[in-house]
This record gives sequence, C-alpha cells and structure tokens, in this order.
Amino acid sequence: MTGHAVVGWVDIVGYLVTTGYLGWLGYRGTRTAADFLVGGRSAHPIVMAVSYGATFISTAAIVGFGGVAGLFGMSLIWLTFFNIGVGILLAFTVLGEPTRRLGHHLGVHTFPELLGARYQSKAIQVFAGALIMLFMPLYSAAVMTGGAVFAATQFGVDFEVALLIFALVTAAYVIPGGLKAVMYTDTFQGLVMTLAMLYLLWFTYSSLGGVTEAHRALTDIADLVPPPLQAMGHQGWTAMPAFGWGAPTYDLWWTVVTAIILGVGIGVMAQPQLVVRFMTVRSRRELDRAVPIGAVFILLLVGTPFVTGSLSNAWFVEHGPLLPGQVVKEIDPTRGHALVGLMTESAPGRWEPVISAKSGKPATTPMLVATREPALDSTGAAIELVRGRAPSVTYAKGDADQIIPTFIATALPRWFGLIFFLALLAAAMSTMSSQFHTIGTAAGRDLYERLTGKEGHEPSVLVMRIAILVGLLLAVTISYTVRQDYVVARFTAIFFGLCAASFLPAYVGGLFWRRATRAGALASMVVGFIVSLSWLALVKAKEAGAIGLVQHLTGGQTSILADAPNWPVMDPLVIALPISILTLVLVSLVTQPVDPGHLQRCFPER
Repeated sequence: MTGHAVVGWVDIVGYLVTTGYLGWLGYRGTRTAADFLVGGRSAHPIVMAVSYGATFISTAAIVGFGGVAGLFGMSLIWLTFFNIGVGILLAFTVLGEPTRRLGHHLGVHTFPELLGARYQSKAIQVFAGALIMLFMPLYSAAVMTGGAVFAATQFGVDFEVALLIFALVTAAYVIPGGLKAVMYTDTFQGLVMTLAMLYLLWFTYSSLGGVTEAHRALTDIADLVPPPLQAMGHQGWTAMPAFGWGAPTYDLWWTVVTAIILGVGIGVMAQPQLVVRFMTVRSRRELDRAVPIGAVFILLLVGTPFVTGSLSNAWFVEHGPLLPGQVVKEIDPTRGHALVGLMTESAPGRWEPVISAKSGKPATTPMLVATREPALDSTGAAIELVRGRAPSVTYAKGDADQIIPTFIATALPRWFGLIFFLALLAAAMSTMSSQFHTIGTAAGRDLYERLTGKEGHEPSVLVMRIAILVGLLLAVTISYTVRQDYVVARFTAIFFGLCAASFLPAYVGGLFWRRATRAGALASMVVGFIVSLSWLALVKAKEAGAIGLVQHLTGGQTSILADAPNWPVMDPLVIALPISILTLVLVSLVTQPVDPGHLQRCFPER
C-alpha cells in the first residue's frame, strides 16, 4: 500500500471515529423527547449557527450547484447573496425569534407541530408531516448522489458502492442520537468543510494567476461556450444569460433565476430541518450571536464551489489534458478557438469520431487548439488532426454533476482529493442526518401520535427510528435509479420550491398575521402543493418528460406548453407561491377568526 493510500485511510478512519464519538455523546445526552427532537432547547449559538449552515450546505451545493456553475457561470453567485440575505439575515433576524417564542409558548418540537398548534389543526400537522415524509427523500437522494459521484470519481469505486457507504455511515449515528448527535457532528463537519473550501479557493485562484487574471481569463473564453448553451442564451461564464421573453434564447435566464436563484433562495425559509434549529436556543441573544457566524460560513461554503465551478472552465482551457479531434468550424482563428469534433485512435495511426452517448452523434466541443498535425481517418483518408483544451463540461463527459469531482481529481494534489472527500462526506452527512431526523420526527411526532391520539405522551422514538430507516431506503432507491442532467441541483430545487409553495405562506402568516385562520392555512398548503406538483408533471419540460404523464396527454410532447417559449423551463415556485399566498389571505378573510384566547397563548407579549 502506498504512503498516500495509508495517509488517506488514516484520515478517513480518524474522521469517522471522531464523528462516531460525537454521535455517541449525543446519544448519551438524549434522554427525553425534547433532547431527541430539539436538542433540549439548550444549543450554544456557535453550535446552532454552524449546524444550521452545515445542514443547509450539502453535496448538493458543493457538487450539484458547483457543477451547474461550471455550466452556467457566475450568475449563480446571486444565489449566494440570496442564501445569506434570505437564508441567514432574514431567517434569523425576522423569522428566528418569533419562531423560537411561538415554539416555546406552545411547547412544540417539530415544524409540522408548530403549524398545527398555531392553527389548532390536526389536519395541518398531519398534512405537513406526510409531505415531509414523502418528499424529503427526494432531497436526501440529491445529497447522496452528490457525495457518491465524487467518491466514485476520486477512488475509482462503483457509484453503487459509494452510495451504500454514505447511507450506512449516516444511519449509524442519526438513528440512535437524535438532534443532539446531529448538531454535535454538524459542528465538527462544518470545520472540516471550512478548511477544505479555503484551500480550494486559494488553489483555484493561484493556479490561474490571481483573482484578476482568473476572471479575465474566464471572460476571454466566452466564445468557447458550447453551442447548445449558447442557443439557450448563455453569454459567457462571467455574464448573466440573455434576458427576454418569447424565444428559446431566453430559456437559460428563466432557468437560472426562477429555478435556482429564487427556488432555492426563497425555499430555504420553509425548510423544516432548518426552522427547527430556531427552537433549539434559549433566547434571542443566541440567535443574534449566530447571525455573523452563519453568514460567513454560508459565504465561504456556497461561494467557493460556485466560483470554483465557473473558473474550472478557465483552468481546463489553460491546463487540461490535450484532446484530439478534427476542426468542424473555426470560431476565432487568430486565437486558436475552434469547434472540434472529438476523435479517438481506433488503430495505430488511424482516427475515428467519438460518438456521444447522449445524442448518438459525433461529439463536438469548442476548443483552444494547441497543435495541428497530418493524420489518417479510419478509412485511410488524410485529415488534419488537432489537439487542444476545452471547457470543463467536456472533461466531465457532459455531466454537470461530474465537473467538480473531475476538477478536483485532475487539478489538485492527490492528498487534497482525500481531504475534499472528507469535506463532502461531512457536507453529505450533516445534511442527511438532519433530513432523516426530520423524516423520523414527522413520522413519530406528527403522524403516529396525532393519528393514534396519544397526545401528551412521550413520542414513540422507535417509530421515529423506523421512519428514518424507511426514508433512507427511499433516498437510496431514488439515487440508484435516477441519473439525469444535473439531477443533484434539480432535485434540490424541486424540494425547496415545493416547501416554499406549501409551507411558507402558512408559516409566515402564522407568525405575523393574527387574522390567518385554520381554513386559510390548510387551503394555502393544499393549493400550493397541488399547483407545484401539477406544474412539475405537466409544464416543466425536464421533470414532466421524466414523469411521462404529459406525453400520454399531448401525444409525445414533454410539456403542455411545449409550443410556448420559456414556459416549459419556468420553475413552479413563481406560479405556486403567489397563488398559495393569495389563497391564505382570501380564505382567512372569509372564515371565522382564530379564538382570541388561543392567540393570547401564542403571542402573550403582544
């Protein structure tokens, strides 16, 4: 065994032992339902802030959205600002304290229980718990896929093996330990993630000559954007996509802004596994102290993969392995930019086209040509063979989820690949542990107790742990069976948007609008949920095409609005959320107000 391999396995074993020890500390401190569900309401602000951030930042952000940044460019930096402005500043300063107070006044432990108690509705709590149980495995699958893709690339193991390892390690500590174990391990994992991101950011800029030179180099290769992306409105990796309405050349803008920036940026406020963190501290003072810690943490851990993913294009064009091919079209002959059909040596001295696995046609890529030489094709005809370097998606074989793993494996030292693997393992485990903890509490607290009528008793921790196991199996099944274009980022955006449309109006209305009623909240949740799912199944082309229902209704089209430009890429959030808000307001205004005595119990300070 080589020295690097020995060090790598020592690092991995040391990391897992430390994680296991922290999980054991959480298990030892878990004696009551409050310990399991909200960490005993005694979390330190640093632990809470880093746990919130580590839960928020997963392999979906690092691998999935980092890879999407490699495709779409630095327009994703706007999501970083949304994550900080909405996910930290607005969530902590506007929503955090009212959520903490309401949770304490009502003695609740979960997000669905918070909604149910505020509106005095068993139906609301059960509906929210069922939605979480059914759909959070989709988000968990995105996180698992991101980690497993990197492990498979870095260590040369099968994707299925890496997936199984992630699932088993996470289950080993979240099932016994509850939220205390989750928050302890999140804090340690957040430290690992921070150190890895600092080095990755430094290496990327230094290898491209510094910040200014790196961004200039990325700007200068705008004409090497792959033609399919140019057709969607891609104008270069340092520019926003073309904005407009009514033509396919604006599709990318609507994809980036509605699905990624708004879908994830707004959806974070209604994430059940994040909202419950507000109920783990004793007072507003802890929440206020957590804001700067969380903001810096999110800036580093979200901003770094977005910047690195974008700049990986400049790195591969400057330093990537040479790729052979034949010029299809000159893009800028003075700079050596050309569209090249990739070729492979079929026999000594004979070259034939590489066939794309997706299209079944010869694969082409924009390229910075470095050398030209005479050669023969597979029939013996003379051709000019060129060798050059291309944007990162070419080296990732067209898979956005492979861009960050390929960049790490190609550009960085082997030892950092092992450290980065630990960072991804930390990101995946910290997020998945909170996801599965939320799934378990939804099953035990919000479904089992409410449906069996055992209110007032300690919740069945056994039911919670069984639900965690079931959720884990569902997530593994989804990860194993679904492998499509930038699936990690898409699954994440779908779940965030679904939560925003279903939960956000009832949640915010319950905190700040005393006139919000039980009927209004339930109607808002149901309408938001139905509109979101209907849009995904019938309108949004990628998801609707994968589901298949719309093809039966339209005779093979992937959207009922396939002939209307831009609508098929529009995210459900921009349609479902306004309708959900309007439903809450209108139904609340025409239904009986909430009992004043209950409102006084919810808001005694007003």
